[in-house]
Amino acid sequence: MKDTPGWASPGSAPSDGQNGQEPAASGPAEPADQPDRQMPAGEPGGPGHDPSGPGSKWSKEQPPPAQWPAPSGPQGAPPQAPPPPPPSPGWGGQPPAGPGGYGGPGGYGGPGGYGGGYGPGPGGYPGWGGGWGGPPPAAKPGVIPLRPLGVGEILDGAVSTMRTHWRTVLGISLTVAVFTQIAVILLQGFVLDDSASTETLNDPSASASELTRALGDTLLNSGVVLLITLLGTIVATALLTTVTSRAVLGKSVTTAEAWRDARPQLAKLFGLTFLLPLIAVAIAAVGTLPGILVGLAGGGDGAVALAVFGGLAAAVVALWLMIRFSLASPALMLEKQSVLKSLSRSAKLVRGSWWRVFGIQLLATIIANIVASIIVIPFAFLASSLSGEGVSGFLNSSTGDLGWTFLIVSGIGSVIGAMLTFPITAGVTVLLYIDQRIRREALDLDLARAAGVQDYGSGAPGSTPGS
Repeated sequence: MKDTPGWASPGSAPSDGQNGQEPAASGPAEPADQPDRQMPAGEPGGPGHDPSGPGSKWSKEQPPPAQWPAPSGPQGAPPQAPPPPPPSPGWGGQPPAGPGGYGGPGGYGGPGGYGGGYGPGPGGYPGWGGGWGGPPPAAKPGVIPLRPLGVGEILDGAVSTMRTHWRTVLGISLTVAVFTQIAVILLQGFVLDDSASTETLNDPSASASELTRALGDTLLNSGVVLLITLLGTIVATALLTTVTSRAVLGKSVTTAEAWRDARPQLAKLFGLTFLLPLIAVAIAAVGTLPGILVGLAGGGDGAVALAVFGGLAAAVVALWLMIRFSLASPALMLEKQSVLKSLSRSAKLVRGSWWRVFGIQLLATIIANIVASIIVIPFAFLASSLSGEGVSGFLNSSTGDLGWTFLIVSGIGSVIGAMLTFPITAGVTVLLYIDQRIRREALDLDLARAAGVQDYGSGAPGSTPGS
């Protein structure tokens, strides 16, 4: 059996009266020597006895009692002091000794058990202390402890990064959100005026061609806004990935340093971010294609049902792939990988933990959307009130009808919401990636060395997994 920290080597030394003794011979047992009985000279076993002479006699000269040593085990062994009394049982002391019990052979503290109540075992390996205190806390040079993380620790790490390095984190998020929202407002104010499309869609007498054209214009305008927002999200994610990875080591980083570190990988991150939606769209097309073909062949209601079921199956497959590739972004940024290699790295890290990764990502998305809604919705109602249209105008009209006042005021709310949600979503993704690497690849050892933690993992017991 291989010795591990906190474990005693079984059978290393015989215990008193148990291990290493030969079986006693048959017959009556001889009484043990008593320390207060002195053997007279000439008596069998005593000094001066002649086995060949006649019967034994008592010697007239007796040795002084003080010259007789106390019994001391094997012949020639030095005398030993009596063992100290065992401590009283309790939470802070060691378990009571006894054969087969917590302190006896085979128990916690004897041969084959935990050495000394989780104390140092043979070979000098450190244990878990002198009592029942459990494993020692993991090193925490930065925002997370260097061990497998629980869900709450991942969320807390993302918030702690924003709180500890707020100048850099909020500065990056605010800058990206301001530039993104200015571009959206200018496009909506000058180019993407969808008021005509909205009127056509609300007109019950509009023809099919007019409705199709209006719907296409609306989707195009929404797609442009989504594209600009996506570009800003990519830049923020790239910069915040560097900041979060340094925060794990307890090191701060400026915005300029984060930009220098993220800039070489930025083009690859753009490619990765656009590749993932294309994969999802291709899967959806493959799923609905049989139904479309059957409908073109005159399948009727059966074609519609086939297209619906095919679309649902494609959505499930697309969701499974998106979660499987959800850690590709931090793998690309932190490992300096290519796009395809980062996808394979993410698939390897998520394998066997799909539901856990999905649940944490879903929880982070819900929290980010709630935070954004708490901020954006009041600004949207305020913008409607200030624009003169009122709340009913906001509910019944598009943003193209509400003018510059609505666009600017609601844009301010969007900037504040993005400034707070960017760090949460990016931080959770990075910390989830680090957590999966700690669980699968013992990344905590490399992180401890990078953070300058002395003697981390040299003899400490195994880390305590998170929930």
